[in-house]
Amino acid sequence: MGEVRPESRPPRAGRRRSTRPRAVAEALLVDRLSAQLADWQSRRGLSDYAVTDLGGGTGTLAMNLAEAGHRVTVVDPSLDALASLQRRTAERGLGDRLQGIQGDAGNLVELLGEASTDVMICHRTLEVVDDPATALTAMATAVRPGGVLSVVVPQRRAAVISQALQGHIGAALEAIDDPARFDLDQVLSMINDAGFSVTDIEGIGVLSHHVPAAMIESEPGLADQLYELESRISRDPAFRAIAAWAHIFAVR
Repeated sequence: MGEVRPESRPPRAGRRRSTRPRAVAEALLVDRLSAQLADWQSRRGLSDYAVTDLGGGTGTLAMNLAEAGHRVTVVDPSLDALASLQRRTAERGLGDRLQGIQGDAGNLVELLGEASTDVMICHRTLEVVDDPATALTAMATAVRPGGVLSVVVPQRRAAVISQALQGHIGAALEAIDDPARFDLDQVLSMINDAGFSVTDIEGIGVLSHHVPAAMIESEPGLADQLYELESRISRDPAFRAIAAWAHIFAVR
């Protein structure tokens, strides 16, 4: 995450993206978060900052941040994931900047303390906690004033569309009432109520989840084109509403 590409710039010539459609969406998320954090860091005049990755698992995103020079703590309930994180941290020589702690949203403040972190990352985790609103309040308590929150959650409409397009109409009906998926307004309300101010909203995986991997693999350059298409429509409210994931960036 050391290099930040302006969101309007197309992929550099010769830079070949993964041919897995979902990996294209992941690349866009990492690039956008990198740009958001770089902008926030510049405006705050910080040379370094502390990051907490709640539910960060084996630390794929956390390692990118640690390699960029930031202090990162991964909080995760899985001992297996934390063991893998420890091994990977040692292999990359990041032991002085990256640590894992067993825990979850329920004991986050107890583990970290109040106003103890500058950046709180909660990607694909809010949907598995017992009480998302309470979890967001705990995150706000742990984030210093002026710090930021990055949340990624699955969207209900996208699940309904995806299941229906595959002919799984029963599953599409179930997705309508699936409590593990969110409507954007619902998430924004919880984030605001917790004490954050939302500054950016985008859809991740608007189209890439519907593009067959075989198609991407068969046409050179198609992955780059899909990345560019996703980047251009991710903030359009109509497209954003049907994205597989909503990414919200907010300030404490």
